[in-house]
Amino acid sequence: MSNLETVVSEWLPLPDVAEKLDISVTKVHALVKDGSLLAARVGERNIRAVPAAFLTDDHILESLRGTITVLHDAGFEDEEAIEWLFTEDQSLPGRPIDALREGRKTEIRRRAAALGW
Repeated sequence: MSNLETVVSEWLPLPDVAEKLDISVTKVHALVKDGSLLAARVGERNIRAVPAAFLTDDHILESLRGTITVLHDAGFEDEEAIEWLFTEDQSLPGRPIDALREGRKTEIRRRAAALGW
């Protein structure tokens, strides 16, 4: 089991993401490619999946895309960005993904931007 699978408890395979968002799997691949979503290969079958916490009901967490952009600008690869978002940070407290879900995107993006320096 990779560290990603340790820090992220629930993953959605891309077809499940498509169903939840009511879009095609091709569109989900495009969202991953353009940085609106992050995906990683996980599980025994090594399938591409998205952390379930990136979605709320039937849409992508609004603050996610900008945060992904900041993390990419700071030099993070997709899997490193997922790991950072889901790793406990005592100074928050909690995980950056939880802070994003609570609407605290400014604080998280500031921290993410600082990682690039």
